Amino acid sequence: MDFHMRLPRSKKEFALFMGIISIISVNIIAPLITCFEFGFHLYVWRDVLTILPFLWLAVISLVLLTYKPSEWLTHKIVSQGDSFRAVVTVNILCCVLLLSICLTVIGTWIGGRHISMEPIRLFFYKWPRNFAISLGVEMLIAQPIARFVMFKYHQYADAKANRPAEAVKQGSFEAVLSKIKALFLSLSRKKEN
Repeated sequence: MDFHMRLPRSKKEFALFMGIISIISVNIIAPLITCFEFGFHLYVWRDVLTILPFLWLAVISLVLLTYKPSEWLTHKIVSQGDSFRAVVTVNILCCVLLLSICLTVIGTWIGGRHISMEPIRLFFYKWPRNFAISLGVEMLIAQPIARFVMFKYHQYADAKANRPAEAVKQGSFEAVLSKIKALFLSLSRKKEN
């Protein structure tokens, strides 16, 4: 039931799910990593905000590129009868592992606005911190929010699909307008009396 209600069912839902996760993650992870590296100052945070759109595009591209490898890795670790939480936790771990490896280098290039060997040379110094921050944000903030949005969306869509025709008509725009009109008419009659 959780797989059906809390995860995307279509490509449109996958785009919404990925959009929610990526926007939350980029807006939390990038400033945190940068501030840990350069200090918690307002000018550092402001500088990060200028590169967030470019970083977000890189994250979306890398998520699409690493989606299949992380799914393959997840299925190598979990078995058929594992619980929803176990599968989701392992999937988050695999996705964050692959993305943090790539973004430790690419994110530094985007943030520094130039390509150099420094992020590769300092990779094993920076990557564990980046991985830990990313894993924490994904597991505790971004993924739970996105799964909750999917759950609510599926509840709404399923309820709408199962409603009888009269209930759908009652929720239509015309029905709402007629109710507002009736309310105004009743209020105007009360004023006259």
